[in-house]
This record gives sequence, structure tokens and C-alpha cells, in this order.
Amino acid sequence: MRGRVANMAGIAGAGKRAMRILSGVQPSGKLHLGNYFGAIRQFVALQERGEAFYFIADLHALTSVRDAAALRRWRLELALDFLALGVDPARATLYCQSEVPEISELFWLLGTLTPMGLLERAHSYKDKIAQGLSPEFGLFAYPVLMAADILAVRGELVPVGKDQKQHLEIARDLAVKFNQTWCPDFDPQRGTGGVLVLPEPHILEDSAVVPGTDGRKMSKSYGNTIEIFAPDKQLKKSVMSIVTDSRTVEEPKDPESCNVYQLLKLVAPPEELEAIAQRYRRGGMGYGEAKQLLLAHLHRVFDPARERRRELEQRPDEVLDVLRTGARRARAVAAEVLAACKEACGLA
Repeated sequence: MRGRVANMAGIAGAGKRAMRILSGVQPSGKLHLGNYFGAIRQFVALQERGEAFYFIADLHALTSVRDAAALRRWRLELALDFLALGVDPARATLYCQSEVPEISELFWLLGTLTPMGLLERAHSYKDKIAQGLSPEFGLFAYPVLMAADILAVRGELVPVGKDQKQHLEIARDLAVKFNQTWCPDFDPQRGTGGVLVLPEPHILEDSAVVPGTDGRKMSKSYGNTIEIFAPDKQLKKSVMSIVTDSRTVEEPKDPESCNVYQLLKLVAPPEELEAIAQRYRRGGMGYGEAKQLLLAHLHRVFDPARERRRELEQRPDEVLDVLRTGARRARAVAAEVLAACKEACGLA
């Protein structure tokens, strides 16, 4: 990634098409550790295994972001984050969701077949309403748009967090229903004869929930994040603000119940982690020292990406070109899918 942003020409390749991988992240704020360990780390690894399509979910972001200037800024910043953390435009197609209008049209075609009860049972919708968010159409229909994101580019393997698994199941249900409704040769057992590909989830079963500075799940909505690309002073302030109990340095502590240790497990080498755990249990390990160790390991792991991002910030036109090129490629695929769907249901 040093020098100019890699050219996307080589991504199409020749020969048999590899499995298509599809996922996205909302541009709704600064990228944090939970985003990286829950999603982007997988994106970087999976781009080596298949044909990866990764998108900036700016249409989804409209359900929570109501500041136009902020949305424009966060879209570019998220593209910078993707590229700095290792998403390679020579191996992956990176684009903004809103730049592929075929997704929105497929969203409506799927919506005409979506049962209300299916959406009413969505855990994410019920959780957000319980948190006090307005029950607006965008929030309610979120899983249908997510299905269109996946199905429009023939996503076959979809890396998602455990909390998104139900949405992936809804996408499969809608693909099956569309195929059954409009494709006489569709075989639901084999998944053949339809115009929409049935996606499969890719979930890291052993991935733990990343705790925030207050001990709850790290989330922008809770204001408890540790931002990967924050300035040094802000990064240190976030780490030093992690909530701990009142035990003294000398007192024994349970590392597994400590928020600082849970974050250390994500970034510290295993042999060092075990030594830290032993010091916790026998006493002599203070929380202040643990936080300093965490800060040092965050710099060790992420400083190369932080430097790459600073370099890319000086070349925004190249980053925008990556997004434009990615959108053209995504549109080429989505146009074929949409045309097949419209033909199947009598619109063409």
C-alpha cells in the first residue's frame, strides 16, 4: 500500500471465478477496536481466499446520521481506514453503497415479497426500539436493504458478527422466496434454477465481544470506544479511562473479569499475556500498569496502519478513484442481477 494506491485492474483475472465474499461497514463515526476485530480483520484475511466485495454502507447510515457534512466526511474517512488497515484494491472491490443504484431497485423488488412478521421478529429492530430509537421505515426495512446489498452482487460468503446472523438468514429467506415466486425451475434443496444466489454466513464463533471503556460492548452509540486512528493524546486518554474496580496494586485480581485484560487479549502476544495473567492472580499488577501495557501494544499493532493512513490522507483523489472504480465494477455485476430479476418478474 506504500506509494500509489494499488491499481484494480488485476482483480477480474482470468479463468474460473473464485467464491465471492461480500460485507460492509456503516460510515457513522470514527473506526474503533470493535469494528476492526469484529469485521475489518476478517475482511483483510478473506480477500486472500476469494473475490471480495466490500462496501461503505452509506444508505444504511441514513437511519442514524442526519448531518450531511458529517456523512460525506465519514465516507471518505472509512475508505481511508479500509485501505490503511490492509484492504487491498488489487484484491478487493471497494465502493460506496449509494453509488450502486441497482441495490435500491432490487431492495424494492424484494420488499414486495417480504412478510411484515419477518421484519417484526428481527432482533436488531426490537433492540433499537427498546433503546428509544424511532420506529421509522428505514430501521424496520434495514434487513431487506441488507439482503439487496448481498444479492445484487451475488455475494456467496458474508462475514458478519453473531448479532447480524439473523439478518443473513433473512437475506437467504428472501432470495428463496423471490426464486420460488418468479423462477419455475428453482430447486430450493439444491439452490439451482433461480436468479438470486443463496448466501452463506461466515462467523468467527470464537470471537469475543470487544468491551468498551465502560465494560459494555464497544459501540459508538454508547460513547465507550477506543478509536484506532485517534491522535496519540486522545488514544491514551481513552485507554486510561477504562473502568476498573478499586483493588490496590498488591491485591490479587481475576484477569478474566478485568476490562483492560480483555482488551490486552486482543493485542498482546500469548506468552506475555500469560505472564500478565499470573501477576494479576498473585497480586502486584496495578491497573495503571496494565493500561500502559495495553497502550504500548495498541501502538505496536496499529502504528504501521496509522502511518499508512497519514500518507493516504495526502492523496484523497487516489482514494476517491478507488471508490469510483469499485462502484463501476459492482454496478456491472448488479446490473446483470437486476436485469435477470426484472426479466423473471415481468418488468423487462
